[in-house]
Amino acid sequence: MTEGAHHHRATLKQQNKSFKSRHASKGALKDRAKGKIARDSPKAGSNAGVTAAQNRLNRRNHAKQTQTKKRSEIVSANRLFNGVDGAPRIVTVVPLCPDISSRSIVASIAASLDVSAEDCPENGIWRMRADRFKTSLQFRTLPYRSFYATLDACKVADYVVFAISSTVEVDDWADTLLRSLQSQGLPEVVTVVSPDSELDPKQRTGVLKSLLSFVQYFVPSQSRVYDLHVPSDQLNALRAVSEGKPSDVRWRDGRSWVLSEKTEWEEGILKVTGVLRGASFSANRLMHVPNFGDFQVSKIFSAPLPKPQRGNGATMDVEPALISEPDPEDADSLVSSNDPEDLENEQTWPTEDEMSGAQEAAEDPSIPDAMPGTTPKAVKKIPKGMSEYQAAWIVEESDEEDDENNVSGADNDNAEDDEEMEEMVDMPVEDTTEMESERHVAFKDLDLEEEAEQLEKWRNRKREEEDDTAFPDEIDTPADVAARERFARYRGMRSFRTSPWDPYENLPRDYARIFQFEDFKRTERMVRRRAEQVPNSVEPGTRVTIHLKDVPQEAAQATGLSVFSLFQHEHKVTALNFTVQRNTEYDGSVRSKDPLILCVGPRRLAVNPQYSQHTRGGGKGTNNVHKYERYLRHGVTSVATVYGPVTYGHQSCTLLREGKDPQAPSLVAYGSFLNTDTTRVIAKRIILSGHPFKVHKKTATIRYMFFNSEDIHYFKPIQLYTKYGRVGHIKESLGTHGYFKAYFDGPINQMDTVCMSLYKRVFPKWSSLARQANHQDTTEDVMMED
Repeated sequence: MTEGAHHHRATLKQQNKSFKSRHASKGALKDRAKGKIARDSPKAGSNAGVTAAQNRLNRRNHAKQTQTKKRSEIVSANRLFNGVDGAPRIVTVVPLCPDISSRSIVASIAASLDVSAEDCPENGIWRMRADRFKTSLQFRTLPYRSFYATLDACKVADYVVFAISSTVEVDDWADTLLRSLQSQGLPEVVTVVSPDSELDPKQRTGVLKSLLSFVQYFVPSQSRVYDLHVPSDQLNALRAVSEGKPSDVRWRDGRSWVLSEKTEWEEGILKVTGVLRGASFSANRLMHVPNFGDFQVSKIFSAPLPKPQRGNGATMDVEPALISEPDPEDADSLVSSNDPEDLENEQTWPTEDEMSGAQEAAEDPSIPDAMPGTTPKAVKKIPKGMSEYQAAWIVEESDEEDDENNVSGADNDNAEDDEEMEEMVDMPVEDTTEMESERHVAFKDLDLEEEAEQLEKWRNRKREEEDDTAFPDEIDTPADVAARERFARYRGMRSFRTSPWDPYENLPRDYARIFQFEDFKRTERMVRRRAEQVPNSVEPGTRVTIHLKDVPQEAAQATGLSVFSLFQHEHKVTALNFTVQRNTEYDGSVRSKDPLILCVGPRRLAVNPQYSQHTRGGGKGTNNVHKYERYLRHGVTSVATVYGPVTYGHQSCTLLREGKDPQAPSLVAYGSFLNTDTTRVIAKRIILSGHPFKVHKKTATIRYMFFNSEDIHYFKPIQLYTKYGRVGHIKESLGTHGYFKAYFDGPINQMDTVCMSLYKRVFPKWSSLARQANHQDTTEDVMMED
């Protein structure tokens, strides 16, 4: 353009508006916020100032309500202990070293108030008045190395005093005890250094720091360790257990318990006297006595302390009064399981008499046959040369609603009944040219000696086959027993994750004994709601004498006996599932069905748990079928299933294994209660492996998976797979030594391993009550692994 030429400014320049999305992504919103926090700004207008003031007033009101609620909770909790005549605070003294006496610990604490503890027992209960703090204390002393008694004593305690020595280290027994108590749930903890041990004043600070670091590993809330060599620490330790609100233990929520101060037994009636703790208690509910079981309440009497008389210092006894009796119509029964004899239509295995009776009925000429045309026939296409039984294993590809589970040998009778209604039609198999050319290749069996030599060489190959971690579920097919008989109860599955499995199929007789809940969560809510609204219940803080019926006389001889209330239905037996993890300090082998001690809530049971995989996202998965685990492994969360009494809430559980010393068990695992799902299917898997003897592209000759042709025809419909990812099927049997030809979806490697997976459902064993001192593991009752 020449200089001075006229130039018009562009007037049609288009500027598009930027795109604004109403539904921005989370990342876009995060970038737009740049760390800012959203805040409601007052609206413009005359009410803007009023709205801001109202929001400020609401915040202050909410803070005030929260503060008032906390104060009321503390006051209500302390009201139970108000006054020296109120309920005493239960303090359990636990010595963690062999040179510590729990009696000396109590005497040292009592000396801060110039109170003599000469009558305090080494193993028992001793009560002390703390007038300075306007309360009373009830010490539960324990001897060293009393494992189960310590667990039971800490269940009813308001405070636990851990006594540590300044010269003797905590041994493995005390370490196991601390881990078990940590898993069980601890109330408020106070840690002291025993006055029996010597402590150099110059090293006092370092020793206390070291001991505090040790205790904080198990109880992180600990802030200091009291040295009972120092009078000021004696008083501070007493103040720690005499003031404030004891912390709550989660599994005790909604329950009542009594620590027995006096126990009597008369003609089967156990009379337990003590102060009722926890929640209100109804005489209609059962009570659990550790080591002895569940019992019914016959009567509840008041048991007030003797009143002092004015002037002479004497006391006057107060006559007990009847407080509550159970209602015969509403009282819980001691029926814990169903009686299979009273049930009808339960699914069990038929007896020999029933089988013989059915055969005689079938041969009875008086029973007419069905009229022609009244029995519908289904046409099923099967490969040419297959037997009728083999046809029952076939699943039609077009029918997606059929059960995809393959039928095992144990279901042979059912399969034959269904096959009588089906018309078998031969269907030619479309073979490839390669497979057709190999059909007529002659196969020659090896002699028996060479066959046995090669089999032994294959089974003793140098790989970690015995390690279940590296080769899970793999077993060797027995050469002397037919595989169709050895694995008759196993079946094949097309998909372990999605194939349906009827949870009520072929159930054992024990399953007819247990109870099943239609909606367990709803039942628990209703039970807890009714427990809070029961009329004529005994309030906590009342000193009572509870009469329990049909209790053995040995219970009256127990030291420091405690009893716990049970919710409705908690005596009934069902299938319990717990999520558990192995203790990292335990190095032994933990196998399914090993006898263990299960501690859950107030109960202690002798169980043989079965472990299965824990499915994330609810625990049920797609079909509620879960793989059986032979071992409980480190670092893996598994589900332990047992038959046991119903339990409510998110209760923690502990698995212990007893050894030669019954008071020194090993902590095997710990976890929490999951659910009471009786339809959870635990499927045990076995893998039969074979060796590719000859390979030609997609076809291979497999050996060592079976040892006769009948087994090959029996398991022919089940799919094969290899460890390198190939999938195939059995084509035909070769010879008489168990060799067979298989066809795969791709070329197979000579170094590959051919596998076949079989499944069967397994069930837990019935649990029993674990005694404190005389329970012993019985390995004879443990079922052998397949």
